[in-house]
Formats: sequence, C-alpha cells, structure tokens
Amino acid sequence: MKCQICGTRKPRRHCPGVNGEICSICCGNEREVSVSCPLDCPYLVEARLHEKPHELNPDEVPNRDVHVTEEFLREHEPLVVFLASHLLEASLASSGVVDSDVREALQSLIRTYRTLQSGLYYETRPTNLIAAGIHERIQEAIDGLRKELAEKNAMPLRDAELLGTLVFLERIELHENNGRPRGRAFIDYLRAYFPIAEQSLAPVSPLIQV
Repeated sequence: MKCQICGTRKPRRHCPGVNGEICSICCGNEREVSVSCPLDCPYLVEARLHEKPHELNPDEVPNRDVHVTEEFLREHEPLVVFLASHLLEASLASSGVVDSDVREALQSLIRTYRTLQSGLYYETRPTNLIAAGIHERIQEAIDGLRKELAEKNAMPLRDAELLGTLVFLERIELHENNGRPRGRAFIDYLRAYFPIAEQSLAPVSPLIQV
C-alpha cells in the first residue's frame, strides 16, 4: 500500500481529509494546503499546539486609525463575545469556509460601518459567495440585537463600537492565520475562546466612542 497523496511512501496514518491512508510527510506538507482537514482531526489538533501566531508589522495592520484600547475591550466585552460567537456560527454553517473567507467578510463589514461613520449608508458585500454569506449572517445578528435592545429600552448600539469590535476581530484573524490556503486556525481560535451560545446583550454596559 502507498500513501494516497504522494503515491510513493508507506502510509503511517489515516487522513479523514482524503479518507485514506497517508504518510507523515504528506500529512505535514499538505495539511490545510491541498487537504481540507476536519477541525477535530487529531493530527491537526496536535499541529495547532506547535503553530506560532503570525507576527504583525504595525505599519501593515489595516484600519490603524481605529483605536481599539484595553478600556474599549473591557467596556464592550459582551459585544465582542456576541459578534465573535456569531462569526463562529456563521463560519461553521458555511460549507468549505476557510480563514481567508472569514477575513474577507470582516473586511466588507468594516467598510460598511466606515461609511455609516461618515453619515452615509452603503453596504459593501464580497463577490466571494462564502464571505458574502458570512457577512449577511453577521448583519442579521446585529439587526436582531438592535431590535432586542430597542424592545428593552436599553442603550442602542453605536456604529463606532461595532466598527471597533469588527476591527479587533480582524486583527485577531491576521494574528492567528497560519497562511495555509485551506487554513482554519482563526476559526479554531474562535471555537476555543468564543463558543456558540444563544445569549442576549440587553442590558448593555455604557458604550464608549472608538
């Protein structure tokens, strides 16, 4: 029997991504490159433990004019959890999704809330259908939250705090992304820190400008 990927070496492990036996070298080289690995694959889980987060160059970080401070994150922790949980839910509901799709959805949402900050309303959606689907699900979650807050006479959400939270999630994605074409390290990060849960933000803590 030969490795199902290279066809030359002896297989050493079962790969659920190709539903066949592969060698350890191909597992390491093709993991999240040519193979779409299930998030619960034990070899992927083990590999995650040894991945180093991407070091961001401060000069290359997008949306640097949006200042997301520790104070902002403390004040808006419920909003961060809400959006991150819904981002995870939308990602897992999208067949074939990878980190770059999620990043593209975040970028389009950020552009939308930037225009709202300027007093205009222009919703930009990705041409990537997977990213567009995630964008739509997050917008629906935000609209639902606004309605819930209004019904409970709670303080409404401001576009500035939504923008700041989305930029924060974008920066996490850039930090966690492992650069592999089929990588889902950021989605794994969301699974670890922001489990999906039905939760309400009302009443919301006093909100601050970004």
